[in-house]
Amino acid sequence: MSIEEATVSDLIEMDKNYLDRIHLRRRIMKKHTDTVLAAEDSVKSAVDEFYCWLLGTFLPTRFPRMFVLQHTDNKEGFLYNLVTDERLSLSPAEKPLESLERMGGLVEDDFLFLLPSDDGDGYALKGFVTCFPNGFNTFKKLNLKLRDIHKPVPQYKEKLEKSMDRYFARLPTGKFVRRANWAISTTDALFTPSGNHLYEGEEIPQVEIDISSTRVRCERQMLHRLPQTRALLFSFKTLTYTLPEIKDEGLGKVLAEAIEGLKEGNAPEFHFYKRAAVWRESVKNFLTS
Repeated sequence: MSIEEATVSDLIEMDKNYLDRIHLRRRIMKKHTDTVLAAEDSVKSAVDEFYCWLLGTFLPTRFPRMFVLQHTDNKEGFLYNLVTDERLSLSPAEKPLESLERMGGLVEDDFLFLLPSDDGDGYALKGFVTCFPNGFNTFKKLNLKLRDIHKPVPQYKEKLEKSMDRYFARLPTGKFVRRANWAISTTDALFTPSGNHLYEGEEIPQVEIDISSTRVRCERQMLHRLPQTRALLFSFKTLTYTLPEIKDEGLGKVLAEAIEGLKEGNAPEFHFYKRAAVWRESVKNFLTS
């Protein structure tokens, strides 16, 4: 699983793209609400817990030059965003969907809330805001167990399912873990609910690759357990890099080798799953030229 320990300070990162990304996320939430936002009633307590901590404690403490706590005469509290010149109530909304939308337009990270499944066998997705899905429609994953969400992933059932279920069940409060993944996307769009994966039975499409819009797409993923509701919160921030940027860093050959490595290891099916046959030659030739 390539998991490593992290700290609470690592939970969210800020960078120079913050304002542009926030505006983009708000547009996506408005246009594709049914794809990027969903919440069951059962997730309200977990969403409220995280909302209060994120706005009332984490952001103003971790990023004091971006976020400041404010209180009015009637004691109502707000988080003032110095970047956008906006105020958000420190109290969560009546409905968890609105609280998720507020958080989705406040930070770049996507959030998925996992609660024990109704039958007590594993964890299931009960609420989310995912503005930057990579090849999947998150709404179709709502109420699915962890193992069913990952069904299309090559070798997940055979090699990861049991260990992942155990890991999620045993993760203690106060522990933060992270991992990273990467993929090649033939579009520069961040909202990609389809088209970035191939599934069993599908044919490899024949398309012309435009290097200028091709991106190395990475996810910085975090997992921790909320202390009060004990819900699991999976979050990820999406980062993209152009191929010229990769070459300029002197990492062209390294990435080319990683692409070839998709056909090796204990899950060679990833070469098909990640659509490598579509872009492999064009991308590799550019990286090594």
